[in-house]
Amino acid sequence: MNQGLMRSVPANSYIDNFVPSSSDSNHSNNQFINELREQDRWLPINNVSKLMKNALPQTTKVSKDAKECMQECVSEFISFVTSEASDGCILEKRKTINGEDILISLYNLGFENYAEVLKIYLAKYRQHLVMKNQVLYEQELELLENEQ
Repeated sequence: MNQGLMRSVPANSYIDNFVPSSSDSNHSNNQFINELREQDRWLPINNVSKLMKNALPQTTKVSKDAKECMQECVSEFISFVTSEASDGCILEKRKTINGEDILISLYNLGFENYAEVLKIYLAKYRQHLVMKNQVLYEQELELLENEQ
């Protein structure tokens, strides 16, 4: 994989700085956290596999190696974009990454084509949420009117 595209977890992350105590219990907890960390870095292989199958003709078979490779690539890409968005939030002294931060990161990293598609998707998603909330609000009003 191209090392230039990879971003690491900040050095001050909890797991990287976790120092086990002399207690056996704490040491085994630390070992458990470290074992989970590598596994938890990747998206679930079943999700990646389903996405791959939906994008390919039905007769196509995908090897385990191809699924694992795609799992790693997709996970690294998401981590890369999220890290860039996080850097922007830190500069602006914010703690929460939002959709615009992801879009800006995609533009900054040279993924303008993805950003344009996601910009449209984000607008449609937000419109859907507004409509859903409006329907819920109207249903609550109707219930209140029926109670009176």
